[in-house]
Amino acid sequence: MGGHATHGKLLNGDVNYFQRKFVNEVRRCDEMERKLRYIEAEVKKDDVPIPDDLTELPRAPNPREIINLEAHLEKTENDIRELSQNAVNLKSNYLELTELQHVLERTQGFFTEEEANDSITRALINEEPQNPVVTTRGRLEFVGGVINRERVPAFERMLWRISRGNVFLRRSELDKPLEDPATGNKIYKTAFVAFFQGEELKSRIKKVCTGFHASLYPCPTSPAERQEMAKGVRTRLEDLNLVLNRTQDHRQRVLHNVAKELPNWSIMVRKMKAIYHTMNLFNMDVSKKCLIGECWVPVSDLATVQHCLTEGSRLCGSSIPSFLNVIHTDENPPTFNRTNKFTKGFQNLIDAYGIASYREANPALYTIVTFPFLFGVMFGDAGHGLILTLFAAAMIIKEKKIIAQKSDSEIANIFFGGRYIILLMGLFSIYAGIIYNDIFSKSVNIFGSSWEISYNMSTVTENPELQLHPGHNFKQYPYPMGLDPVWVLARNKIVFQNSFKMKLSIIFGVVHMMFGVCMNIVNIVNFKRFHSLFLEFLPQLLFLILLFFYMTVLMFIKWILYNSNDDDSPRSSKCAPSVLITFINMMLFKHSNMPEGCSEYMFEGQDILQLTCFGAAILCIPVMLFGKPLYVLSTRASKRRNTGKVCSNGNASQEIEMQSEGVQTAGTSNDTAASGGHGHDDGPFSELMINQSIHTIEYVLSTVSHTASYLRLWALSLAHSQLSEVLWSKLLRMGLGADEGEFFSSVFLFIFFAAWAFFTIAILVMMEGLSAFLHTLRLHWVEFMTKFYEGLGYPFQPFYFKSILDAEDTEE
Repeated sequence: MGGHATHGKLLNGDVNYFQRKFVNEVRRCDEMERKLRYIEAEVKKDDVPIPDDLTELPRAPNPREIINLEAHLEKTENDIRELSQNAVNLKSNYLELTELQHVLERTQGFFTEEEANDSITRALINEEPQNPVVTTRGRLEFVGGVINRERVPAFERMLWRISRGNVFLRRSELDKPLEDPATGNKIYKTAFVAFFQGEELKSRIKKVCTGFHASLYPCPTSPAERQEMAKGVRTRLEDLNLVLNRTQDHRQRVLHNVAKELPNWSIMVRKMKAIYHTMNLFNMDVSKKCLIGECWVPVSDLATVQHCLTEGSRLCGSSIPSFLNVIHTDENPPTFNRTNKFTKGFQNLIDAYGIASYREANPALYTIVTFPFLFGVMFGDAGHGLILTLFAAAMIIKEKKIIAQKSDSEIANIFFGGRYIILLMGLFSIYAGIIYNDIFSKSVNIFGSSWEISYNMSTVTENPELQLHPGHNFKQYPYPMGLDPVWVLARNKIVFQNSFKMKLSIIFGVVHMMFGVCMNIVNIVNFKRFHSLFLEFLPQLLFLILLFFYMTVLMFIKWILYNSNDDDSPRSSKCAPSVLITFINMMLFKHSNMPEGCSEYMFEGQDILQLTCFGAAILCIPVMLFGKPLYVLSTRASKRRNTGKVCSNGNASQEIEMQSEGVQTAGTSNDTAASGGHGHDDGPFSELMINQSIHTIEYVLSTVSHTASYLRLWALSLAHSQLSEVLWSKLLRMGLGADEGEFFSSVFLFIFFAAWAFFTIAILVMMEGLSAFLHTLRLHWVEFMTKFYEGLGYPFQPFYFKSILDAEDTEE
């Protein structure tokens, strides 16, 4: 009863499924599900609405209620079957009478024409006195009936062939289609009368009618009898129609009453089936009177599960209470991360890479901030970010309505599931767009530019290549927030923005990777692998700091120490060394040529500091390579010496040996379980050495490749801004610049704005947004998470009715 927080385990895997205790109960649930499917099909066939807005899901019934529900479902099914069969019989009779009525009405004209022809023939014979022979004509016989319209041509050909043209067929199509009693489909039919002479031909025609599924009806020859028969048929049809309407009303009342209870019945049966299926996983004790089940339970939910077990025993009236015992196991537990509707989307991003090992550091917590931030750095447009924010806000505001609709569109469900991710991505894009001063590729001048023109008007207009000098035309205070709006007019705009964004990308990338390496401390402390703190974590962190973080520090030093003056001082802009060239020279022990009076180093002692950093970083590599394997080897040797000791007098008992072996085995298994999938320490030394070599080489090489990989922050930001600028200049400016008259200018502006808005949404927001999303996901999965995350666990799958019902609805 309290299984909503448990992850079940199979205890009787050696028993055939059909030999388990509750197989019959599962079959009964299957039979009830079949009945429910039939009842639901009948309800939907009559277009009776089924309420789906259950405020509270019904509880799983107890065994006594199960018997009552089973009987009630059987009675309901039999009642609906009886109503359906009665309706089919009545509709069959109604169809036959309707066809007979049409035959009588449609063939009235045929008989009238035939009688007129007979009278004319008699008159002609009587007017010929010279003929002494009295001619006696044989009377024509006929059969009348109804046949499907599509079979009429073949029916006519067959009658012609069997009679050699001696059958006179008259037919008339029915105006209104008839209803099939069984399926309710429309049937188009044709009434016919076949005139012929002779009994032999009559039997042949009846056989053909049987073969073509034509319905034959008796039709009197005299007009008075036909009228009397038609009157009787109409009376019977009116009575039958009244009975049919009452039957349909009664069926509607029954189905409406059933439709109200159908959702509750369906959920109750599915809950029962899920419970019995789970109980089939349990094992029986020796007395065959008690079920034993093992499951994983979150520690914080132990009290809840115990309360549910007690409450279930009380409701069932059992004299023996259900109880819960905590047992110790060497198995690796499943991973359970509590989420809400806000954090669920970010957790799904991490789980798509791999489920965390048990008690491993969960990157989803930090991804909530870092993921939308890096996306905003790449997207970097406040206008496009506002569109994303409004789209996500609309989904969040209407989330209850959208959930109730239960859309089957996979793309729509993906967007809705990540609505909070899209909201944060939009907000961070607005922030980055304000920093870049980029709103739909245009800049805004809120605080006033920090540049001023000291030239007169004629100098500016006559010199298109005139440049503003940073040392003379700058107001000595920066723009308060973001980029100065004057850069949108500068010819070297892309050069400046490339340098700025490229350096920012390296800084963010190095800090992000360092944070990923520092996350190893959580795993080291949690799994008590303190040797990794000195043999893996510190060398990795030092290697990253001494090389790449040092490069980012040089960027800040260069920004602080060097100015934009053109004098010959060592701190002028022309003496500023390139950070990239300095870093390459540091790695290759080279020197670069600088202008006279300029130094390739930014401060005193930089050359000695660089040699020290490079040497210390190189020394970190053998520590990462040999430290852990040698430590594991020495640990194994000490364990072997401690556990291999026996008594010197030869009286060591088997019990002592078994205990020592048991301690060793338990210790090894617990270490493995505690490592959460992080350990390869149990294999031979050669395998351990190979594995450590792979990790070391991968880490050393990845520091270079991963740092370069963060340049995608600069590349995508540049591409996005340039695409936005091209779209503005090639579309909207054309509409704004049209001067063919006031009316035509408005029309052109309307057309070009529609095209600009369409391409903005389709390309810049959707396609560029998807591209930035995928690149951000790669930065987290590869560059960030590989520093500390293995993801070798398996998910906690609780016995939760809501997830079971949702999964079944999805399958349906």
